[in-house]
Amino acid sequence: MIISHFDLDTFFVSVERLLDSRLNGRPILIGGVTDRGVVASCSYEARTFGVHSAMPMRLARELCPQAVVIRGNTSNYSKYSQMVTEIMKESVPVLEKSSIDEFYCDLTGMDQFFGCMKMAHELRERIIRETGLPISFGLSHNKTVSKIATGEAKPNNEMEIAPGQEKPFLAPLSVKKIPMVGNKTYQSLRNLGVQKIKTIQEMPMEMMERVFGKHGIDIWKKAQGVDKSIVVPYSERKSISSERTFERDTIDVVKLKGILAAMAENLAFQLRRGDKLTACITVKVRYSDFNTHSLQARIPYSAADHLLIPKVNELFNRLYDKRLLVRLVGVRFSHLVGGGHQINLFEDSEEMISLYQAMDRMRNRFGDRAVLRASGMGAKTIGQTMNPFTGEPPMLLANRHA
Repeated sequence: MIISHFDLDTFFVSVERLLDSRLNGRPILIGGVTDRGVVASCSYEARTFGVHSAMPMRLARELCPQAVVIRGNTSNYSKYSQMVTEIMKESVPVLEKSSIDEFYCDLTGMDQFFGCMKMAHELRERIIRETGLPISFGLSHNKTVSKIATGEAKPNNEMEIAPGQEKPFLAPLSVKKIPMVGNKTYQSLRNLGVQKIKTIQEMPMEMMERVFGKHGIDIWKKAQGVDKSIVVPYSERKSISSERTFERDTIDVVKLKGILAAMAENLAFQLRRGDKLTACITVKVRYSDFNTHSLQARIPYSAADHLLIPKVNELFNRLYDKRLLVRLVGVRFSHLVGGGHQINLFEDSEEMISLYQAMDRMRNRFGDRAVLRASGMGAKTIGQTMNPFTGEPPMLLANRHA
């Protein structure tokens, strides 16, 4: 395999600078603008002061008081992400969009025609030329090494790791560079005296397995530069949906809106659990005469039900014909991409993000409907949800007795 990993550099900041050149060269914080907000993204100039994403905005302002603070506009970011996606879809044989600003391309076999490095270089130049956005890429024989190479190439550069050079390239780097090593695992490795990837390379795999279980085996393999995961073709048609057919047709608007709210809330949880964001909402209504109507709307990428539920309600209000009995209602989220960690840091405070995390922990432990919004409590039955993340058949979200 020959795989390239592309990453738009400080994507949100770069978009803001495209729209306002006065921001060039200045330290920028994007996120919740109040002290209770969180940093969604920051410029390289701000990072020199110790600022990083997911940091409380209050602390970021203390570290970098001269920074320009911007709430951010998810509509603009979605628009530019789509522009880059379209360029890449036209240019590479297999494309995986792993988040709003990250892409994997499988270029296997293309070296016979163009040369993979030359092709990736020309694609990067085209993106910069047509969008004005800086972008970096790494090229190697697997996804892990390519992603790490991208990080080392930044800002706005490119790097190729030749076959056989994976281990020497990785060896001097921090273990935190391995994509699946989060803060907790990093701290555990530090407690073991492990700081560089070279140390893991020299450790027996069994030792990593004893300490970290199966997770340890995966880390050990990635440290060796081994990753057999394939590029999953990007498809905007991927979706997650829920429908409810009533035993008796109804005209009870309160009941209908409650069920739709419960569906949207549950689907949003499924998105976060699958580390996904949606950019398109569809609401469907089937009447007693079996005529079926639907409306959809494009939205900025999100997985937050306090943003999705009002949009579902708005679509239903536009769609609903008060003169007819309703037989079925449904909600579908589509145009999914990875990035559940980005829930909506431009709007949400630390408390809101902590609330979502707490609710999701309870749902994971006690069931999908362990925590409910008041608006959806009347919906004893939701319906069936198709889960595209696990490949499982439709999962019954609640008992079917209304």
